[in-house]
Amino acid sequence: MAFGGFEGKGQPAPMSEINVTPMVDVMLVLLVIFILTAPLFTHAVRLDLPNARSAPAPEKPDTISVSINSQGKIYLNNEVIAQPELEARLSAAAQKQPIPELQLRADKETRYEVIAQVMSSAQTSGLTKIGFVTVPKETGQ
Repeated sequence: MAFGGFEGKGQPAPMSEINVTPMVDVMLVLLVIFILTAPLFTHAVRLDLPNARSAPAPEKPDTISVSINSQGKIYLNNEVIAQPELEARLSAAAQKQPIPELQLRADKETRYEVIAQVMSSAQTSGLTKIGFVTVPKETGQ
């Protein structure tokens, strides 16, 4: 046998060579398996896919920014504007397609009457999407 005995006759130290025959056998078996299975991984199914067309993505509507300070002055896109002129500009903006979104910013000291007038003007002019812009409250205080 290749293992050496423990009897102490002629060979006092254990044999230090590694038998690589089982490792080579396993590697050859794996090589044969990979050679046989490699063509299966490259096999593709041929498909004749249908053609389809979809509608174009809808445009994102513009935004109109209306700000109201604590004294009740109205700003349309950072430009001071009077109430009658605001109604005219909102009516003109409501004619666009898609209908723009109104972003309403108001100081916390603003009278509700002014905010209600601006919201009423927007609704009568045809703007249906109104968003209120606020500052988020910090947590942990």
